[in-house]
Amino acid sequence: MRTRFDAPDDAQENHILFDRSSALDIAAFVVDGVDLSPGTAIPSDGDSRIDRALAGFLFTCGPEHIRHPEPIAGGEGARYPLHGSLAGTPVKHTHMSADSTLCIATVEINLADGGHALLERRWHVDADRYEVMLEDRLTNTGAGAFPPMMMYHLNIAGRLVGDDTRIISRSFAEGARGWRFGEGESAHFCIPADVGAEGWSEVALSPLVGAGGKQLTVRFRADTLPYLQMWRCQRGMADVISIEPASHRLAKRPELAGAGELHLLEPGQTRTYALAFGVS
Repeated sequence: MRTRFDAPDDAQENHILFDRSSALDIAAFVVDGVDLSPGTAIPSDGDSRIDRALAGFLFTCGPEHIRHPEPIAGGEGARYPLHGSLAGTPVKHTHMSADSTLCIATVEINLADGGHALLERRWHVDADRYEVMLEDRLTNTGAGAFPPMMMYHLNIAGRLVGDDTRIISRSFAEGARGWRFGEGESAHFCIPADVGAEGWSEVALSPLVGAGGKQLTVRFRADTLPYLQMWRCQRGMADVISIEPASHRLAKRPELAGAGELHLLEPGQTRTYALAFGVS
């Protein structure tokens, strides 16, 4: 499914390509004819679901696990899959508004531990601001409780950044830092997100020299996504940098559980998440 967010007489096309075969995540985000997605310039962990999702601009990790595989307690060797069970799950129902500025979908999710959940997604495109907003409502539709974990993987092609590109956010004590953080070919960090206006946090990547010097800005609700995680990989043919609002700090599940950070969602209960992104 595709939606445009440009005027009919624009010289360059702006559009979003939704992936109905993977939770209505975003396969492409094109601004002035330039796709910000990394495409094939990504590493592989051997999971075909994630290889497909990571090549796109946005994919959603969760809802019961958000990072690398870990054992399921009492699961007799079973493990939570890479980045959880949502990626690669086809949507059940979709609806696009007549003007293509609103797209809604429902996704029925089979969790790795045998539970079930329903994700109701609402994508809204503000053509005037060139901003896209996602609102997610997660409901536990299973018979038992589970601790929801969510992370939104926004993937930007490394070919678009340059030596002067900075990551700008009040979440950093210094206010900004270079995009090539850490050491070596791959690095990541996860820090508490600064809470700004109306409970939202913000991070920007600028300038995108391969996209006309534009700035990508990402905003997210910090009550249910209280951490800013970022990852980059310049290894072999891979060249990607990701902005990843997350529900939990970077730690193993037993550590999070021991610290009381895995809050249960009982059957019938819901939790909501939201983020927005735009280019200016």
